[in-house]
Amino acid sequence: MTDSDDRQTAVVLLSGGMDSATTAYEAKARGYDLYCLHTSYGQKTETKEYDCATQLAEELDAEEFLHIETDHLSDIGASSLTDDEIDVEDADMDAEEIPTSYVPFRNANLLSMAVSYAEANDCDAVFVGAHSEDYAGYPDCRPEFFEAFEAMVDTGTKPETNIDIEVPFVTDSKTDIAQRGRELDVPFEHTWSCYRAEEPACGTCDSCAYRLQAFRNAGMRDPIPYAERPEYAESE
Repeated sequence: MTDSDDRQTAVVLLSGGMDSATTAYEAKARGYDLYCLHTSYGQKTETKEYDCATQLAEELDAEEFLHIETDHLSDIGASSLTDDEIDVEDADMDAEEIPTSYVPFRNANLLSMAVSYAEANDCDAVFVGAHSEDYAGYPDCRPEFFEAFEAMVDTGTKPETNIDIEVPFVTDSKTDIAQRGRELDVPFEHTWSCYRAEEPACGTCDSCAYRLQAFRNAGMRDPIPYAERPEYAESE
């Protein structure tokens, strides 16, 4: 819904990571007023992620910040992010199989809540920060997943509801996101990506590796603290 002053509103899934932060700043740059949704689903770094998300929402001057506990994803398990019996693996940037960090069908769960939140507040869109290097490993980050989900939203909401699923970086790399974040003055010091540790970041899990590589490719120094800061090869 567009207000009489032409302001649009959007729900942003704000995890506290660099991708979701840049996505939120992108939505803001496009003229949306933001409703930020953060979920804790039993991930090992949820306290740090929550702190980052709240700081980002404040700096974005969000209309609202909603925090939802989704412990059922932890109870279901089968992911190294939520199951203490599964170790977070070291980065293998050439691996082709789905990593143990995949949380089964997580994005469908999170998007469903975001759409509920958006419909309740007459929002025009839901923004999510998935990108091309995500869907290489995670099936619920593929462009066709978001296209199918948007079709489901059209079918399952009120006739007058029109909510776009916006994935602005879905065909971009993490390096592209770092570069766009620099253009948007995203405070990357208030973001967190590590799968293992709340501070300092480990520097060796998949998420840390791709983040450090992206900053290196973009000619930037990642401002968060790391226990190790390996020099990952530049991506082609």
